Amino acid sequence: MNETLLAEWCAEIEADPTRIRTRFPAAAREVGRTPGTSPEPGADRVEDDVRVRLLDALGRGLADDADGLSAEIHDLYRFGDADERRAVLLGLGHLSEVLGDRAVDLLHDALRTNDPRLVAAAVGTYAARLDDAAWRQAVLKCLFVGVPLRLVAGLETRADDELRRMVADYAAERRAAGREVPADALPFLPAPTTTTRES
Repeated sequence: MNETLLAEWCAEIEADPTRIRTRFPAAAREVGRTPGTSPEPGADRVEDDVRVRLLDALGRGLADDADGLSAEIHDLYRFGDADERRAVLLGLGHLSEVLGDRAVDLLHDALRTNDPRLVAAAVGTYAARLDDAAWRQAVLKCLFVGVPLRLVAGLETRADDELRRMVADYAAERRAAGREVPADALPFLPAPTTTTRES
């Protein structure tokens, strides 16, 4: 990663937030990237780190303009490729204080896809802004597309009886279809009952 260039770009974007429009797409090519194009969900990628830092700079530049920040974020996502969209989703948690709920629609969009990398990025800390029903569906989506549940921010504290019921229904459907239940789902399932036979 070219830290000097990244620092220059961050300062440039903080001073003129519109520069994110050209710097963000070029970040992987000019600042740094992890080799390969198909990372596993949740894998650490240099280009993600670079782009999130550019988003941090954007957030500082538009700290007093939540609507302007939201507009830039939405454009980066709308016109970005899958890598750029993933980085936007990863950066939302960093911008949450200024954005508020303005970018929740981007989470919904990512969760409608079957791209595990986007789904994984969508269940980060900003997903705390999803309502309970949408958040539970996001957890189920992770199971459907193979995103490890360890990537779901706040899972331990937000999981409730309704989520456990939904996961149990999902597991029952899988078993009825002769399919394996993902190991991540098992902690949400009731412990098997032990039956004894009287002799």
